[in-house]
Amino acid sequence: MPQSLTLPKGQIALPAFLPDATRGTVRGADAQDVADAGIQAVVMNVFHLMQRPGSSTIKALGGLHAMFGWQGPILTDSGGFQAFSLIANQPQSGSITDQGLLFRPEGAKRPFRLTPEKSVQLQLSYGADVVVCLDVCTHVDDPLEVQERAVDRTIAWAVRCKRTFERYLDQQHWEGPRPMLLGVVQGGGIRDLRRRCADELLEIGFDGYGLGGWPLDADGNLLEDLIGFTRELIPGDYPMHALGVGRPDYVARCAKLGYDLFDSALPTRDARRGRLFQAENGDPIRQNYLYIHDETYIKDPRPIDETCDCYTCQRYGRSLLRHLFKTHNPLYPRLATIHNLRHMTRTMAALRDTASATPSASQP
Repeated sequence: MPQSLTLPKGQIALPAFLPDATRGTVRGADAQDVADAGIQAVVMNVFHLMQRPGSSTIKALGGLHAMFGWQGPILTDSGGFQAFSLIANQPQSGSITDQGLLFRPEGAKRPFRLTPEKSVQLQLSYGADVVVCLDVCTHVDDPLEVQERAVDRTIAWAVRCKRTFERYLDQQHWEGPRPMLLGVVQGGGIRDLRRRCADELLEIGFDGYGLGGWPLDADGNLLEDLIGFTRELIPGDYPMHALGVGRPDYVARCAKLGYDLFDSALPTRDARRGRLFQAENGDPIRQNYLYIHDETYIKDPRPIDETCDCYTCQRYGRSLLRHLFKTHNPLYPRLATIHNLRHMTRTMAALRDTASATPSASQP
């Protein structure tokens, strides 16, 4: 397994959690808050950014790093998952063909077209350090014909993404660390399809790979067997991204399966809604939840987690945080977000320490 990634905007020690800065910022915190929490890289999304603030604005302001004040690496999601979700829930809002996607979100003044070529071009022109191929996302329980069509398109689109990526870097006469391009393994719950998709993507050749499809079942449980099977299809020297996995215990389980990158809005969304993470007996890999709205904390001066070194825990107690939450004070989401992000970076550091202390199978 790789221990780090070297990218245009710096290195990422693996495994790593990347919070969702979907529209350019992590909700409830600024770029310095995020960096101070130990976050190494963030995820932004083409689907949203191409609409607002818009590609011409991003480029005019010097790209995502300059516009949003984040100096570390950025992984840009292709936008496919959001576009497919929109079209699945509102069929009148768009269409999917072999060429790509056409969609018009509610309230938009015009339709938007997203092809494999355009997705990669936008991601690179925005200044992304890690680019994700446009793929066709399915639910694990979708029927065979839906999964087959999704895999066929994912593979065909991956070829076009790779061609566009290489052409762009050649035209730019790229020097120094290159951006990475990730292919995404689809196939739903059908293992033969996942194997075919992985084999075809490996033949095309990418810098890393992603877990395609929703990672949870209908009850919200981690599809651990399928996730583990998908990791086994990709040689261990390639980094692999568990797209959409962000619950701390799920992250720990996927890291043990060999995944290197994780992203989700869950930790920051939980923070804003009052669910705060705690390390059990000082071990962040074994986490508990604290629900800040509980009356138990009305007069509790203790920090959220007495083992946490974040800005919030070093300065504020549960009583104040509950007061801010109950009075809808805008300071609350910032302080809560800082804490949950720091819990995630402590978890990743503990997972890295565990991995480095465990002898590999090749060692005597």
